[in-house]
Amino acid sequence: MKGGYFLVIYLEKSQNIRTKAKGFSLKKGYYVYVGSAMRSLEKRVSRHFKKKKRFHWHIDYLLDKAQLIDAYLIPTNAKIEEKLSQALNSAVTGIEGFGASDVAVKTNLYYFGDTPPYEVLTNILNSMKLRWKRVKNPRDIMEWREENVEDR
Repeated sequence: MKGGYFLVIYLEKSQNIRTKAKGFSLKKGYYVYVGSAMRSLEKRVSRHFKKKKRFHWHIDYLLDKAQLIDAYLIPTNAKIEEKLSQALNSAVTGIEGFGASDVAVKTNLYYFGDTPPYEVLTNILNSMKLRWKRVKNPRDIMEWREENVEDR
């Protein structure tokens, strides 16, 4: 299944996150990362829940230091990563240069501070009239996948 996703992340303490080429000074709090998976949404998001993996994307470096609380799966054949990121950018502060190397936005990581992002995410998804599912682990993803077998 193809689609986009949000990752809800909590960073317990302020710290520097170093990727292959950049460093980011991140504050303690909630973050949301926007991504897309135009081959297998289920596999991509399941990978983000794994602690042991080869680092490939910026988000891998952050998830090594932070807690992935849950994810929002957004099945669609359309490339919506940029639109999702733009919607978040109008609501909260973005971390410039984090991710988003293949889209025309300055970031795919957004900072919510001490405020959990759930209401903002739900409002964005519902206003865009998108189907979505909030999941907390890879098992939830696979159960959702089986429920939506006709969409593959």
